Amino acid sequence: MERYKKEFIDFLRDANVLKFGDFTAKSGRKIPYFINAGEIKTGGQIARLGEFYAKAYFDKIGSRRCVLYGPAYKGISIAVATSIALAKDGLDVPFFFNRKEAKDHGEGGIFVGCKPAAGEDVVIVEDVITAGTAIRESMANLSGLEGVKVAACFVMVDRKEKGQTELAATAEVTRDFGFPVYSVVDVYDIIEYLEADPANEENVTRIKNYLRVNGAKA
Repeated sequence: MERYKKEFIDFLRDANVLKFGDFTAKSGRKIPYFINAGEIKTGGQIARLGEFYAKAYFDKIGSRRCVLYGPAYKGISIAVATSIALAKDGLDVPFFFNRKEAKDHGEGGIFVGCKPAAGEDVVIVEDVITAGTAIRESMANLSGLEGVKVAACFVMVDRKEKGQTELAATAEVTRDFGFPVYSVVDVYDIIEYLEADPANEENVTRIKNYLRVNGAKA
């Protein structure tokens, strides 16, 4: 396993973001592990998370200037942290996020921050992709921005699950919307990480059993 992946999973565990047990995902699936970005509660933690996202950004799309979009609520802090980390490395990008309910006074609308103009590219920053439900919600919000194109989506963890079909949720998003979904790590990286310690055997078995049912076929 690449060093940065181990460091990232260490970070997720130390921050209590990666949890094991019985949970329900946004897709409605019952899952044996959970990624909760809401557990990131300090300046140091969110700064570190932004650095991992910035590394993934540079690795995948280089110094191309895009507008970061952080879906409410957890994506908001991710977008801010990522933009700060990118700026520290010489790429100053704008960001924006959505309100859960449209504002009918002041500036109005559902977006806060640098609303992209026609011809600009957007990069979505999310916490995790399971069935692709949250990304589809983001695309519904962004569809009202005329002439704006989504270039990519970055998430902490790709759960490598099927979406609405037997295909991976990431593959379905690319098929339906035309942009790639990148992750810092995926569930198989987490399994490899856990397998290094025999004490994790039960969690590894539960995750593998879950993937036999819900894992993507391609």
